[in-house]
Amino acid sequence: MAQAVEEWYKQMPIITRSYLTAAIITTVGCSLDIISPFNLYLNLNLVVKRYEFWRLITNFFYFRKMDLDFLFHMFFLARYCKLLEENSFRGRTADFFYMLLFGATVLTGIVLVGGMIPYVSETFAKIFFLSNSLTFMMVYVWSKRNPFIHMSFLGLFTFTAAYLPWVLLGFSILVGSSPWIDLLGMAAGHAYYFLEDVYPRMTGRRPLKTPQFIKALFADETVVVTRPANVRFAAAAPENHEE
Repeated sequence: MAQAVEEWYKQMPIITRSYLTAAIITTVGCSLDIISPFNLYLNLNLVVKRYEFWRLITNFFYFRKMDLDFLFHMFFLARYCKLLEENSFRGRTADFFYMLLFGATVLTGIVLVGGMIPYVSETFAKIFFLSNSLTFMMVYVWSKRNPFIHMSFLGLFTFTAAYLPWVLLGFSILVGSSPWIDLLGMAAGHAYYFLEDVYPRMTGRRPLKTPQFIKALFADETVVVTRPANVRFAAAAPENHEE
């Protein structure tokens, strides 16, 4: 069993493995009181006034309590981060890292701006960690790029992957969770999907270009992937998945 888990872990692509490891270490460390969540959460005042810039990053690693919800998000992180990195971003590790960086930036910006808007500022002021939102963003992007895959939810009903984010949003509401976390992830995911997939097809221009210094970081992991000029993504063959 231990060897199977080790092989599964080693076979993960580098970004998925790194993010999953950081998330587990951070969450376990906080649960054991080795790390304090108060040193990790997003706080613009501390970032600006005390130069605690690490908070812009560490708030994406903490998934709160070690409970069923934690296992649920680790499953989604491992599954959809891996699926994206191995399929849509195969041979383009730098582009995948840039997608996560873009998503993290958009999420941070939404929370900070939302905190200054009347009527919703109180809601956004309570959002200290964006790890769940970033995971949901990956789910959203995957669903947009694989809309025809058939899935089932807890064996209760079936649907296509295009509706996966909405099914999960509905489930969050049913169990009493705040929908804002999922909605933030959907907003960031849609922003990326529009700028990377829709806008280039409309205009022939691609606004999201991975910077050269990021490509240099992953030079050994990135290879050139060619696509037909008139086709951006091949439709995924329908297959059954159960969540």
